[in-house]
Amino acid sequence: MGAGARCGRGHLSLPSLLLLLALPAAPHSTGGQLRYAVPEELEHGAFVANLGEDLGLDVSTLSARRFRIVAGAGARQHLEVNLENGILFVNERIDREEVCETGGTCLLHLQLLVESPLELYRVEVEVLDINDHAPTFPWQEYVLEVAESAVLGARFPLESAQDPDVGTNSVHTYQLSPNGFFSLEVQTRSDASKFAELVLERALDREQQRTHRLLLTALDGGIPQRSGTAQVLVTVLDANDNIPAFDQPSYGVSLPEDAPIGTLVIQLNATDLDEGPNGEIEYSFSGHAPPSVRELFRVEPRSGQVLLKGPLDYERVSLHELYVQAKDRGPSAVAVHCRVLVHLLDVNDNAPEVTLTSVSTPVQEDAPPGTVIAVISVLDRDSGDNGRVSCELSPSVPFELRSSFRNYYTLVTTEPLDREAVSEYNISITARDMGSPALLTRSTLTVPVSDVNDNAPRFLQPSYSVYVMENNAPGASICSVSALDPDCQQNAYLSYSITDGHIHGMPVGTYVSINSDSGHMYALRSLDYEQIRSFQIQVQAQDAGFPPLSANVTVHIFVLDQNDNAPVIVSPLPRNGSVATELVPRSAGPGYLVGTVTAVDADAGLNSRLSYQLLQATDFTLFSLAPDTGELRTLRSFLEQDAARQRLLVQVRDGGQPALSATVSLLLSVVETMPQTLSDFSNFSLPPEASSSPLTLYLLVSLGSISFTFLLAILILTAIRCRGMRYPWQGDGCCCCPRPRRSPDGLKTSNLAAQPGAGTATHLDVPEGGPPGYCYKLCLGPESAQSDFMFLKPCSLPRNNEKGPGNLPAAGKRSRPGQPLHGPKQIKQPNTDWLPPSVQRPALKSKNSFSTFGKRKKMTTYYDMPDGVVINNDLK
Repeated sequence: MGAGARCGRGHLSLPSLLLLLALPAAPHSTGGQLRYAVPEELEHGAFVANLGEDLGLDVSTLSARRFRIVAGAGARQHLEVNLENGILFVNERIDREEVCETGGTCLLHLQLLVESPLELYRVEVEVLDINDHAPTFPWQEYVLEVAESAVLGARFPLESAQDPDVGTNSVHTYQLSPNGFFSLEVQTRSDASKFAELVLERALDREQQRTHRLLLTALDGGIPQRSGTAQVLVTVLDANDNIPAFDQPSYGVSLPEDAPIGTLVIQLNATDLDEGPNGEIEYSFSGHAPPSVRELFRVEPRSGQVLLKGPLDYERVSLHELYVQAKDRGPSAVAVHCRVLVHLLDVNDNAPEVTLTSVSTPVQEDAPPGTVIAVISVLDRDSGDNGRVSCELSPSVPFELRSSFRNYYTLVTTEPLDREAVSEYNISITARDMGSPALLTRSTLTVPVSDVNDNAPRFLQPSYSVYVMENNAPGASICSVSALDPDCQQNAYLSYSITDGHIHGMPVGTYVSINSDSGHMYALRSLDYEQIRSFQIQVQAQDAGFPPLSANVTVHIFVLDQNDNAPVIVSPLPRNGSVATELVPRSAGPGYLVGTVTAVDADAGLNSRLSYQLLQATDFTLFSLAPDTGELRTLRSFLEQDAARQRLLVQVRDGGQPALSATVSLLLSVVETMPQTLSDFSNFSLPPEASSSPLTLYLLVSLGSISFTFLLAILILTAIRCRGMRYPWQGDGCCCCPRPRRSPDGLKTSNLAAQPGAGTATHLDVPEGGPPGYCYKLCLGPESAQSDFMFLKPCSLPRNNEKGPGNLPAAGKRSRPGQPLHGPKQIKQPNTDWLPPSVQRPALKSKNSFSTFGKRKKMTTYYDMPDGVVINNDLK
């Protein structure tokens, strides 16, 4: 694997990399931990391990699942993973002495993260030391002063060599060049480090040899073995009998890591029994004190106080070992050494560090509870309770933290989310340690919630009522509907439409339309209040989500009436475009009801409120018109000088603005006796359904009456023509002229009280015994069913038998038998001055129509014939 790789300053003859499982779980388990070993100083790309195989991952999905090493901010990436084959390889050269400043096991802790699903693995890679450093001495040459009085066996500590390597690769032993005075003994300290001491094997004689040059060699235990040398110059001095001595060879002291600079660490004390300069002691660090110690501490030469020089950091180094020497100022001074162990006390000076390892945002609002949002790692570099960390979230958020393993948490949802209620969550993550006082770190994670189409549109009103004036312009806007959708983006984009339906049998789309974007509604046709007064439609608002959601609302449209219909007078009805006629008895007293003018208005409300007014009259003092009911009554009795024909002009006006009106002309004839006839003031009663559309009913009745009258006239003419063809000898087509023969019994009385059938011509045949030269023709009009008044017309006989009109008897008198008929002046013709023109039709001769306001009168007309025969005509 990585074994045997050539390093920068040495070769590694180690076996293959060691794969250790720190936990008994399988390599692919997130609860397990893999451990590998790799030598330092390997080149870039050197193989370390096959993580894909060891973790049981599918190599083909590593890239898609974003398999990666999670590194802290600013950390160097010594190792990297090949996503194509899952191999962990060296990304940059690893210097164990740089990565791990202290001795002992050097471990690289890796956090491996893979997504979809989210899994986290921990891997430890031990960096193995190689013998890439040789031992070195602080000085290449140093002087050792030895008094010539030194006794045999005296020991003189030498400066130690330093080797950054550890274990067997560090300083293993020392060697001294051969000489006749000194030997070398190697000593081992409590931390397993080695140092050398010169042992005086032969008495020195300054007079014989003032100096001795020795070569000190330091050897490490690596393969191949490396070494370092230093020159030791031994100067023989005159005797300084006593050397300083410390109270104890080793000291221990505890110091909080937050101690300020200048703090007294320890007060050292050494004594020398000599006097004078030989008894004055100076303190200093020994030569092999590492630079890190010299940066943090200093020794007062005269007082022996050890003071703090730089800031301490328990998390970096928890124990400092100081070597202090004491030497007197006399000649041939000998330095003595002591060890000071400074134990740092941890203080809670590091707040927890929160790192968002992986964040999956935004999260959909329909995500089920338990969805992983983020992976959070928490680290506190303090120790003990100061390094124990608890994590908590801000209250009232639908999330929680779940601890996967130590110092790692997953942020998951606890309940369904609702984007319409909260579109974004600012989650405050608080990491708090157990120190005193406790330190905490807050980190804010923003989790946006993405929208799903879970809200249907909602109209601002449960229903709409719209009032539109009739006769509106087609295409005019009548109202606007509006709906809201709490969703966002396309899920909130609304389009409006009108649902299918029919209004009076027509599709609703022919009446109104709607703008799909704005909801404005437009009338497609001009509305008529008299045809349609209200209708309702269903408007649908639908969003653009998937699947789309919709809502309906009912729009009630009420058509407001406009005064666009003038009153229509339905009674009295003029005949043949002429004026309406009426007969008034001369005997009528004040308050006599002549008739009622009836009108209808297709509008509604105030627009259909009618008032009646008499505009013109022959005599305004004679008649009055009720403004509300239209009743026409007499104001006084008729006088002899009053005209027999009274013309009135009646106006009917509605209450609209502007007001519309209609007029009708009335011709009132004052008669002595009221005939039994139908008045133009017919009783006009509207059926219940006509109140909604009286104009339509009136038009239908008028059309039916005209058609019936026309058909009746055709039938009468046809019957007359057929009767004339049966008697061709009658030159004038008389249908009731008998043959010229007499009856001995004379002409008998004939009662003509029978009502003729409607639409037929009724004929009267005179018995054969009638007077010669006369025939009678009874011609009844279409109104004969209502008017029983008949005229007998003289028949035109052949000129050789022609008789004058003077042979007719006087009308209205009963003659005795044998009495001759009087002259033509004895018969009173109808007064055509007061007859309404509407009944003077050429095809229907000698017909009169009277109105008695519902009262029928009996009228008998007698004609005295020459032979004493009387014709009795009873009219009912």
